[in-house]
Amino acid sequence: MASLTSARTARTALCSACRFACPSTTVGRAAVIPRRGLLTTTEQAPVDTADKPRWSYTPPRAKAPFSLRFDSKRRDFPVNSDPKTLDQFYIRMLGADGDKVLSEEVKWLAVTHKSFDQGRRGFNDRLAFLGKRIVQLQASLALVQNPGNASSSTTPDSFGREPFAHPALDGLNNLSPSTKSFLTSKSKLAELAQKYELEKVLRWSPRKPNNLASSGIELVLAHTMYAIIGAIALEKGGHVANKVAQERVLAPLGLKTTA
Repeated sequence: MASLTSARTARTALCSACRFACPSTTVGRAAVIPRRGLLTTTEQAPVDTADKPRWSYTPPRAKAPFSLRFDSKRRDFPVNSDPKTLDQFYIRMLGADGDKVLSEEVKWLAVTHKSFDQGRRGFNDRLAFLGKRIVQLQASLALVQNPGNASSSTTPDSFGREPFAHPALDGLNNLSPSTKSFLTSKSKLAELAQKYELEKVLRWSPRKPNNLASSGIELVLAHTMYAIIGAIALEKGGHVANKVAQERVLAPLGLKTTA
């Protein structure tokens, strides 16, 4: 019993000594414990983007505080930022008043690849997905309606049989994956895009700025051509997009369509 009393006395004295050695600031009954401030990164100054179009700047909150490319020797690839140059391209591709077919933001979005600015200003993947479906459909219709768009040779039957023939079915033999892919291949679409001088307004970041061919410029140009058709379909409707695909994409490639 005496040992328990002595232990309690020692514990009480120790707590009293700690209370005097480490006084705490109290407000009412709650004790306020001082805390160390944590070091945080310096906040960036707010950027006024009220009067700037969305295509012309990167959202401040999408920027990292520092670049992950340390001592990178890769040079920046220059891209167009002049609206007049972009308007001239749409006039070359879509004809007179072609710069008025699409809204300002969509005109820039249609020519922006996902590699540009890490995709932080939007990119044209979804537009290209829709545009490719439209171009492929119009190419199929052109092959069916005009058998002369592709040369077809009939292999003679060894048993002398003759297949059923009808004028409405003459173009079905042209609907082969090889024929359609050959007439609308990425190389042909890229060649057509170069005639429209699309590379002057294309916004992308090639993997090898000194070698655009190995960076896949053919695929990017064909992808952008599809995106422009998809943008027209969303803003002007399918009828206008079909007409543009027929007259500005398929006709230069040699695919004639009927009205």
